[in-house]
Amino acid sequence: MARKLQSDRWIFLAAFALVCISVVMVYSASAVVALERFKQPYLFITKQIMWVAVGLAILSVVMRIDYRHYRNERFVWGALAVVGFMLLAVLLMPPINGTRRWFGIGGLGIQPSELAKMVAILFTALMLERRMHRIDEVKYSLAPIALVVGPMVALIAAEPDFGTSVALLGVVGVMIFAAGLNYKYFAGAVALAVSALIVLLIQAPYRVKRITTFLDPWADPLDGGFQIIQSLIAVGSGGVFGKGLMEGEQKLFYLPEPHTDFIYAVVAEELGMVGAVLLLACFCVLAWRGIRVATTAPDAFGSFLALGITMMLVIQAFVNISVVLGLAPTKGIPLPLVSAGGSSLLISLLGVGVLLNISQHSATETGAA
Repeated sequence: MARKLQSDRWIFLAAFALVCISVVMVYSASAVVALERFKQPYLFITKQIMWVAVGLAILSVVMRIDYRHYRNERFVWGALAVVGFMLLAVLLMPPINGTRRWFGIGGLGIQPSELAKMVAILFTALMLERRMHRIDEVKYSLAPIALVVGPMVALIAAEPDFGTSVALLGVVGVMIFAAGLNYKYFAGAVALAVSALIVLLIQAPYRVKRITTFLDPWADPLDGGFQIIQSLIAVGSGGVFGKGLMEGEQKLFYLPEPHTDFIYAVVAEELGMVGAVLLLACFCVLAWRGIRVATTAPDAFGSFLALGITMMLVIQAFVNISVVLGLAPTKGIPLPLVSAGGSSLLISLLGVGVLLNISQHSATETGAA
């Protein structure tokens, strides 16, 4: 009798818990701001609930599609062409807050860089599966990945979106390292990437300012250091159990973007260390079970795809939380599955759906439900 396909319950429960936290905390973080700015206290939460409904529908469909269908070269190259066009086109859009990251369609913002992450992971998984047997032959195995992913990273950085471009490089780097690349080649690639990032930092004075502000935010508490100082005040004032839901004060026009980039600070202030640790635990579960799915996948493509999706979620969460806690320079990067915003949420849930499908074909039991 054929084995009944079952998904990893821990991945689903962790993702669902984060989405539930998102709905509650986006409302708590945005209601007053939305009322003051737009005279509509339910503006952001209404959009978020809509995105959650669409995202969960996408997840339920994608988790039923055999991930091996994505191995099709025409599909992958077609997706790359669409993403490449979108990344170029978005640079021609009018700037929003000094950046060109979104297409405005019917009052909704679509961020091509989010889709680019998923497509880059898919392409890298396909290339590694077919060429990992000669992974140390750089021209054969790594050059195709660099020639495709490199321009995508450059276009994202040009928006500018330095945080997402660095996160994408990190995800692809982990996938290549997992393929068995010799340490000396990997170290050389890391050195090259770091050198390129340093050049990008030097060329943009505001990025240099972010680094100096990160090192001493109190040197400029009313300008460059304002964000991180307010974030640390929010996190510290929450204590162990927090001030209570809806009772946070830093979100009241002190903490910038409390419903997006700094939503973790709102969680820490209102739900305390307990709430912050529980949210962090959900991402730890995603990392644990996602890596387990990657190591038990029935083929190399599924393994690399699962690893890439897991790292996409975990690295972005790590960067966002590090910024909120003052452990990294300020970057405009959302907390996956939690921050307000449609593009990030939809792509994250799509990735979780693919990960759940891979878990159905796992070679061992993965806590299926």
